[in-house]
Amino acid sequence: MSSDTMALEDRTAADASRPVPLLAWARSLAGNQVPMAVKVPARITAVFWALKLLSTAMGEATSDSLVHGINQYLAVVLGFLAFAAAMVLQLRARRYNPWTYWLAVAMVAVFGTMAADVLHIGLHVPYAASSIFYLVVLAAVLVVWYRSERTLSIHSIRTPRRELFYWATVLATFALGTAVGDLTATTFHIGYLGSGLMFIGLFAVPGLAYRLARVNSVLAFWTAYILTRPLGASFADYLGFSRSAGGIGLGHPAVAVIFTVPIVVLVAYLARSQQDAAPAAA
Repeated sequence: MSSDTMALEDRTAADASRPVPLLAWARSLAGNQVPMAVKVPARITAVFWALKLLSTAMGEATSDSLVHGINQYLAVVLGFLAFAAAMVLQLRARRYNPWTYWLAVAMVAVFGTMAADVLHIGLHVPYAASSIFYLVVLAAVLVVWYRSERTLSIHSIRTPRRELFYWATVLATFALGTAVGDLTATTFHIGYLGSGLMFIGLFAVPGLAYRLARVNSVLAFWTAYILTRPLGASFADYLGFSRSAGGIGLGHPAVAVIFTVPIVVLVAYLARSQQDAAPAAA
């Protein structure tokens, strides 16, 4: 073998072992359609909905704690970095892991809240306008997802591109739900507790429609998923804000801890029981 050939092979091996830049990795992920193991919950159980509601409440309280406790611009930067780190861990995972998945959901909850609050607090956009904006964003993501993949089912998340669509949808639902919850509580003067009770009723509608009227399961799932955000956030605000602001005054940091503890317990239960994971044969 010639020295030139050996040098070429050495350079090729070195290139293969070199870490792939994050941007290049993201591009390859978006274009990769090789089927992969399921990386989201395979079974939607009561624990799933409990964790979803708890994470929305925790995200609201944590976001408010950071925004009001430190510089709001620094808080948004920290929230974005935590969100980005959690998403990298989730996207690079080989299969569904409750700890990785729910960490990603929790960080989406925090950053999604900040994204909605930035429009209102930082840019002084009315909640009605921001609600419409995020509704359009969510609709656009869902339309592009469906036109690309011909399905919106959570059980179809088996390729990297579908997973990207899934998380884009999740982020949009958090931002929309935050804006809508603040819209009903403050702009419509329903209050945090009143909004929470109203969203409890609305949250029950998709489940009843699916059970009793056989409404499409995908439509019922995403409708309920969207409604969990203003539901959880309304009760978090009710617990955290002062009495003069319509709450009971526990404080946002305390509320964040109150909701974080059961999240950790339930995720540990899922990691041990594997009740929401796909069967090994699948």
